[in-house]
Amino acid sequence: MAEKNEIKQAIEQICEEKNIKYDLVIETIEAALAAAYRKDFGEKNQNIKTEFDAETGNAKVYDVKTIVEDMDLEEQEKMWEEIRERKEGGEEIAEEDELKHFNPKTEIMISEAKEIKKGIKIGDELIQELEIPEAFGRMAAQTAKQVIIQRLREVERETIYTDFKDKEGQLVTGTVQRREGRLVMVDIGNAIGIIPMDEQVMNEKYNTGQRLRVLVLSVEMANKGPQIILSRSHPDVLKEIFSMEVPEIGAGTVEIKAIAREAGARSKVAVWTEDDNIDPVGSCVGQRGTRVQTIINELNGEKIDIIEWDE
Repeated sequence: MAEKNEIKQAIEQICEEKNIKYDLVIETIEAALAAAYRKDFGEKNQNIKTEFDAETGNAKVYDVKTIVEDMDLEEQEKMWEEIRERKEGGEEIAEEDELKHFNPKTEIMISEAKEIKKGIKIGDELIQELEIPEAFGRMAAQTAKQVIIQRLREVERETIYTDFKDKEGQLVTGTVQRREGRLVMVDIGNAIGIIPMDEQVMNEKYNTGQRLRVLVLSVEMANKGPQIILSRSHPDVLKEIFSMEVPEIGAGTVEIKAIAREAGARSKVAVWTEDDNIDPVGSCVGQRGTRVQTIINELNGEKIDIIEWDE
């Protein structure tokens, strides 16, 4: 295949930059090449599979057919005609009386298959390598590159969606990129998240380049890719920061039972432990208030009252 070095380098670069699995890129390329071959040299709905060798840049093309029992096609056509007439006459045909059409594009009868490969049986796949036309070799690289770009965008979107869907309810660290009207756009690694107006804290400025922790509130797949909604005002922002800054909460020995939060102004956190040897409030406050002060600084001065949970 032409331009093999360029394609191989592009694959490696995409994998590194976009954090996409190498095997997934190869699968995408093989699907693109199969579609290109089927369109220009094969038949519609033909089951074409390809193997792409990233080391050499070469591709192999295969025709794949499922082995089915022998059929008398003329007799089958007569039976189909009879069934069609019965249906047109208003008769309901039982599922077991329906006939399965033989599809020569994706199926091959057992007797013919055995002439090609001995020992094969019904239900197996007969895979035959096809000769690659010279024209396919010339145009494959360009066709593949065009489809690869499109498909890789889809793969990247799916990868981002999966990664951040798993992080819903968790804190991530991001950098404020810009404002778009009332929205704050935050760079959270390999994606851009949005802090809507109602998830912002009123006294926070969100200056470009500012680093901050944000809660991944929701992740949905939209037409243009994953839409990642972030929050700074949700009570779980406070809960997650406590989990990070207070080891006893992170370990589960101290539990946050309730949070009442007026984001940017004041919050009240009720904590509890079943261990009589642990002071839950003291664990959260820290020696000389160091732990709670770190949390207050993270929330730009929001006052935090920590109380012991009372059922």
